[in-house]
Amino acid sequence: MSRYKKANSIKSVGIVGTGTIGASWTSYFLAKGFKVKAWDPGDNWEVKLEEFIDNAWPDLEKLGFSDEASKSNLSLCDDLGEVANEVDFIQESAPEQLGVKQDLFKVLDKITPASVIISSSTSGLIMSEMQSNLSTSERFVVGHPFNPPHLIPLVEVVGGKMTASEVVNWTIDFYNTIGKHAIKINKEVPGHLANRLQAALWREAVLAVQNGLASVADVNAAVAQGPGLRWALMGPHMVMHLAGGKGGLEKMLTHFAPGIEDWWQTMMENPDMDQQLHKLLVDGIEAEADNKSIGELEEERDARLIKLLGMLRETS
Repeated sequence: MSRYKKANSIKSVGIVGTGTIGASWTSYFLAKGFKVKAWDPGDNWEVKLEEFIDNAWPDLEKLGFSDEASKSNLSLCDDLGEVANEVDFIQESAPEQLGVKQDLFKVLDKITPASVIISSSTSGLIMSEMQSNLSTSERFVVGHPFNPPHLIPLVEVVGGKMTASEVVNWTIDFYNTIGKHAIKINKEVPGHLANRLQAALWREAVLAVQNGLASVADVNAAVAQGPGLRWALMGPHMVMHLAGGKGGLEKMLTHFAPGIEDWWQTMMENPDMDQQLHKLLVDGIEAEADNKSIGELEEERDARLIKLLGMLRETS
């Protein structure tokens, strides 16, 4: 018999680290009706967390609350031990530093009941390195969301060398149960999968600016006004399947793959990220942002995300 509760019976969640990602997770879990205990070692974290939740709440309402959703289900804890006790699951979102994660995991390993699975939001660190020298390393797993977690469904789940396969499967089941779209990453690599895909595209986007191929604004438009619209609906392999017409992916591979292979041979260069290129990128994005603050750009992004998610639900 499994030591872990069934994924659909989880009632309470612990949030360890309440920066941008942890605060977003907190908002999502509250909207889904969970009791949430949160803790962060930073100054004034309680006020920042509650402000984030208040700002996120209207967007979450548009997407649909659970019947039990309530901001009053949040408990702000004075120490980590309060979070570790009396929760069914922990989502860790500490700073993206290996040493910080390792030290934190050692504490959680000791003070959290062995029946509680601990999932890390790490965007690129390797779980096998984070979970070393733990007595219950088998229940530590990566559950990497895409920012902002309270809106974007994707969660990448990957276990370390010592993570039990049962824990990986349980974690995928749990995230899917609460409305996320969890995918299984079969092996550990820096950056997991989605960030590597994003980084590969950004490398070409940076090179396009560095080599004078196009401006920052036009590079952004080349994605947002073109293939990015299709990628919001389906992934790259399915896009290529449609590119083959009635012959599908097989025809596409026969007719277009040789030419694309030739393009790949011209994509071996990496950008030289020096101060000159930094300035070129920053100047370009500031011009395109047209004096909009980060907060204003985030609001614009989230408003569009809400409409896009609504459309995808209606047409799925």
